[in-house]
Order: sequence, then C-alpha cells, then structure tokens
Amino acid sequence: NREQYANDRAIADSVLSRGYAYAATDKGNTGLAFHRDGRTPGDAIAEWNLRLTQLTRAARATVARRYHRPPARTVVTGMSNGGYLVRWQLENHPELYDGGVDWEGTLWRSDGPTLLDFLPEALRHYPVYAAGGDGSREAQEALHAAGFPAGSEFLWPYHHQVYWDLTQRIYREELDPGFDGATEAGTPYCTTGSPACDADYDYPARPDEVRRAVARISLTGRIGKPLITLHGTLDVLLPISQDSDVYARMVRDAGRGGLHRYYRVEGGTHADALVDLFPDRLRPLAPCYRTAFRALERWLGTGSRPPASGTVGLPAGADAARTADDCSLDGRGSPGR
Repeated sequence: NREQYANDRAIADSVLSRGYAYAATDKGNTGLAFHRDGRTPGDAIAEWNLRLTQLTRAARATVARRYHRPPARTVVTGMSNGGYLVRWQLENHPELYDGGVDWEGTLWRSDGPTLLDFLPEALRHYPVYAAGGDGSREAQEALHAAGFPAGSEFLWPYHHQVYWDLTQRIYREELDPGFDGATEAGTPYCTTGSPACDADYDYPARPDEVRRAVARISLTGRIGKPLITLHGTLDVLLPISQDSDVYARMVRDAGRGGLHRYYRVEGGTHADALVDLFPDRLRPLAPCYRTAFRALERWLGTGSRPPASGTVGLPAGADAARTADDCSLDGRGSPGR
C-alpha cells in the first residue's frame, strides 16, 4: 500500500546498476484507504493490475523512443502486493514480459486460502495466547493450525500491533464492505463477539457476492513466462503454507511447473527491517532476491536453468554479516558477485 518510490532501495538501485531502465507505479490508488477508490467491491485492487499493464506498455514505448530500439528484455518484479501483481501479469499478459521475480506475493483465490481466512484467526486467538493462563496453549495451537508456523511466536506481538488488524480491516473493506454496514473498515482491535468484529470474520460463510469480488482479482497459476518465487518460512503476515506453497501447487496443477522456480527461504520473514531486531533468528530476503534476479537473467539469456525448487537453508556457521550480503539458491554457499 506504499507509493511508487517504496522499492527504490530494495529493487531500483540494484537493477539500475545492472543496466536496466526502471519504472514503478502507485497502482492507481495507494495508502491505507485505497478501498475508497472504485464503485464496486474489488475495483481498487483490479485497478492495480490494469495500471501495471499500462505502465509496462508505456515504459517499453519510452525506451524504444529514447534508445531507438525496443528493450532487449522486460522483467516484472515486486514484493508482497507487488509480488501478486507479478503473478497476475505473467498469467494474463505474458506477451509483455520475458519473465519475473515474485517476492512473497499475496495470494488471492475465490475459494481460499487468502488473508481473509487466516488473519481473523490471528485476531481471534492471539489475545488469548498473549494473556497466558487457561486457553493459551489451545490458542497457540489454533494459530499454528491457521498457518502461523511453530517457532514464529517471537514475531507475533509485533504483527498483532502493526499488521494483522489493519491489514484484515482494509482488505475486507475493499472486498466485503457490507460486513460492517456503514462503518468504514471496521473497528480497530474489536473484541470477539462484538458487532461486525473482524476477529469473527468468516469468509466461507459470507454471501456469494464476496467470492465474486475476490474472483475478479484471483490467480490461476497459468503463468506464460518464467517466474521465480521467494518466500520466507517465518512470514507471519502472509504465512508461507497459506500463500506461496499453495501458489506453487497451482502452477504445477496448471501444467506450468517447468516455468516456475520456488525457493522457501529459511528464517526469512515478511519485512526485512525486522532482521535488525532479531539478528540471531531472522535472515534478510533482499540478498536472496538479488541472487534470484541474476538467476532469472541467466535463465532468459543463456537458457541456464536455476537450481531446482526447494528450501534455501542457512549455511553452516552463517552469521548476520554473511546473510546480509550472500544467499545461494542451491544451498552450496556464496553465489559470488
């Protein structure tokens, strides 16, 4: 939900240094009230896809005018919502791209799972877990069952404070504004059992019109160009078992597995900024992203396929200084520069 400048440090600097032109979009609406855009549920997110398609066409035309030749290669890449956009573009407009890198993209499918399934579980059970005492163990197990991995508990307080409640409410408002009537984006940190509380949101029980709104932005797995996906195993905003694990299966089920590489990064979480808070428990995804981007370049340029999909484990003896710079997708140490 950030502006078009959000990835200047994470992505733009590295790709500009490799000789690419770089273009980014604010997706046509941005900020925490993006759901105010559009007339019908799903309009705002659907516009994100349209705007990226338009941006790609405009960028390709601009490069051709400026350099008097078409771009040799066009790569689509982004993180979180941006990763979702990468997936959608390669499914729906593969003719515009040579390939893409999806950094922990958001999964949308009308029959789930989506964040509207697991975030209400977090809002409902985390306060019980955090309070301790009777019910705490059962609440912890419920969070695990919802997809939040065992061993990620140290990240739960921050995500409860910063991400879970807000994310649930604004995306639910975009796709199901009727849940809370005239109230806009729910009641922050409401108590389960109170009227129209997002902690009690039950997506499967909602009217069919809600699933139709999600269907407008849903993914299929039918990618048409090479795609590399990265996702951290300790992501507790978009838990990996409820997101990229599912998307990888969708790609295989669609018969497009040969176009996909999927790397589960051990110790990675949704926001690299948290690595500074927990340097002994987390690793940044940015170095793995840069390695993946170079792997995609070789795949497109020479046909050299990236390592097989799998879990990128922490190398033996790795420390925070090393993981801040290096990430090997095949687990054999430093990939080189």
